[in-house]
Amino acid sequence: MADRPLFEAAYPFQDDVLALPVTDLDQAAEWYGRAFDLTEAERRDNPVPTVFMEREGVRLGFAVNGGDAEADGAAILVSDIHRAKQELEANGVAITNWRVDERDGQKLQVFFVVAPGGLCWYFHQLIG
Repeated sequence: MADRPLFEAAYPFQDDVLALPVTDLDQAAEWYGRAFDLTEAERRDNPVPTVFMEREGVRLGFAVNGGDAEADGAAILVSDIHRAKQELEANGVAITNWRVDERDGQKLQVFFVVAPGGLCWYFHQLIG
């Protein structure tokens, strides 16, 4: 099952999963590359400096856009929440709030990651 893509989709907390606010693109690219196993796909300078990173077809963008990182982030749908937790912890990432959420009559196993710079990540998987 390890060959199945782990990241399935990303959903923004605020406006755009391709414009998550950061203050330093190089630091963001290094941290997310190491911690989330994202690969840098593209950089742009206009309209604002942005780095796009990908994993298994899921694309995230980090932009120096003046946004408040502590009020933003994204939800990452994963195929195996236990594997995601193990992988992130092995990469030195602190996992918080491991719990089951209910939404629209469905149960989700979830956990959170707060990245350096303040972006919040909600990892989730639908469970039986």
